[in-house]
Amino acid sequence: MTKHVSPPPRDNSFRSEILAGLNAPRKAVSSKWLYDDVGSHLFEAITELDAYYPTRTELGILKENVRNYRRLPGSRGAMVELGSGSSRKTNLLLSAFPDLSVYMPIDISENHLKDAAERVRRAYPSLAVIPVAADFTQPLGELPLLPELPVLVFFPGSTIGNFEKSAAAELLRNIRTAIPGATMIVGVDRPKNREVLVEAYDDPAGITAAFNQNLLQRINRELDGDIDLTLFAHKAVWNEEESRIEMHLESLREQTISIGGEKIAFEKGETIHTENSHKYSEEAFTEIAGQGGWRVLDQASDKEDKFTVYTLQAV
Repeated sequence: MTKHVSPPPRDNSFRSEILAGLNAPRKAVSSKWLYDDVGSHLFEAITELDAYYPTRTELGILKENVRNYRRLPGSRGAMVELGSGSSRKTNLLLSAFPDLSVYMPIDISENHLKDAAERVRRAYPSLAVIPVAADFTQPLGELPLLPELPVLVFFPGSTIGNFEKSAAAELLRNIRTAIPGATMIVGVDRPKNREVLVEAYDDPAGITAAFNQNLLQRINRELDGDIDLTLFAHKAVWNEEESRIEMHLESLREQTISIGGEKIAFEKGETIHTENSHKYSEEAFTEIAGQGGWRVLDQASDKEDKFTVYTLQAV
């Protein structure tokens, strides 16, 4: 059974946010809408690409430091995962925590969440698996956890980088409020060579492009859109000033689209800004964590300093 925590009216939320974003002076939508069932599976395919270094680099760091994570109180209580993502990372920790009582994945994509939860149930039959269908970017409220259990929050994949700095701090505050006293393992990507970053988000196989353009297909499927996908191109841009990779969908000509009868005009070259992936130095992330009410207990990076996994404590 999948628990629902303060679920928004999903179709109405999707429609209202898409229309608001596409009618803004600079067209933009939240990256969370990239992750429907199709988008979630495409993202899993992206993590297997040679060009996409974050997943394998983070996994290597987790493997090297798993003994340290066993010492965290939550390893003997409940593990809450934000985004039911790579099973390799999840299984690594679940296998290392034999005394864990509860596993709670939280994800906005309900079908993807159910599939991930079922895989864990089959692999760990003695573990209580409580999937929660919710948008964890919003305040979570009360979670269905046993209050006496210590909690470890697992937030892998550098998802924290998808948020503006102030929003990232607010997200961390919301997590601390929902799960007071928790510890957290969070993956954070670091600044690096522009060419490496752009290729990671614009792979030669075109899977990232398909992932980005799936947003347009989703609008057509769910919101009665008439978007011609051949008239939009995936674009990955390194924004040096903001230390982030940006994903855009660029209109290849002047055009007007319709979403449920509402017309939206595009100039040639105008883009929909669909995702940010901020790359944080140690100093920058430590500051954000502090603003969100967490202190850094420990950190570990790969040999090339591409990626860092932080252990945080709520304060």
